[in-house]
Amino acid sequence: MNWDDIRIFLSVARTGQILAAAKRLGVNHATVARRLTSLEESLGARLFDRSTSGCLLTEAGSRFYDRAERMEAEAVAAEADLGGDTPEIAGTVRIGAPDGFGVAYLAPRLGKLTEKHPGLTVQLVPVARSFSLSRREADIAVTIDRPETGRLVAGKLVDYALGLYASKSYLEDRGTPASPADLIGHDLIGYVEDLLYSPQLNYGTEFSKDWTARFEIASALGQTEAVRGGAGIGILHDFIAREDDDFVAVLPEMKLHRAYWMVTHESSRPLRHVAAVQSFLRDQVVRDRAIF
Repeated sequence: MNWDDIRIFLSVARTGQILAAAKRLGVNHATVARRLTSLEESLGARLFDRSTSGCLLTEAGSRFYDRAERMEAEAVAAEADLGGDTPEIAGTVRIGAPDGFGVAYLAPRLGKLTEKHPGLTVQLVPVARSFSLSRREADIAVTIDRPETGRLVAGKLVDYALGLYASKSYLEDRGTPASPADLIGHDLIGYVEDLLYSPQLNYGTEFSKDWTARFEIASALGQTEAVRGGAGIGILHDFIAREDDDFVAVLPEMKLHRAYWMVTHESSRPLRHVAAVQSFLRDQVVRDRAIF
């Protein structure tokens, strides 16, 4: 059994497509298809149902996937162990994070990390969605939910708070709510409900049982900019809004509390460059805990 064939198998399983796997691996798609066929022949089992729309694991493929991941983890651990005396931290680490945390907090700070480790490339994917670590969409995911299933390692990164905010111009025009009941008469900004990737984001009713958003925006930063532009009252991250003079806290005694979790796949544990990024993230939020 050829290890390169197993790597190709894992990439196809994670991307769901031969072409996407070929691009990720930097090889020709015909080579990927041929190596998959070779692996299936050597195992005497069909691993994928192949179609024009993609590749789905068969029952045999699903069983082999678990074993292939364990083989991958052992190979990674061996590589890390044999390279343990190498002082340089090098390689590429992709971080997937919610857009508010990723853009407003992480992006301005990652330069310190790459300055410290010139051989390290950091990819930040700050979008309003969840990431599949098993499919290697990211090496490190910052999530608002602690994962309960899968071969994942999760630890709390930091607690954070959210509150109601509006622009000065909006409040001058429409007045400032004195109680949660007063919110009914205001333009409210929230998420697009059917695009919520976590129930943790459906927090409008925690401020008012009658919360109905007039403007629905599917990202935290989009809501932030709508509030900044005077479109209404929104629920914003304190670490974004608190230090910005464009925003005024509304009903400041009302706060929501959530947590960010840092999650990796267990096979990434031995990787020194992934561990270095994890350590950097933990150190940063500890240093900046007060702003959250």
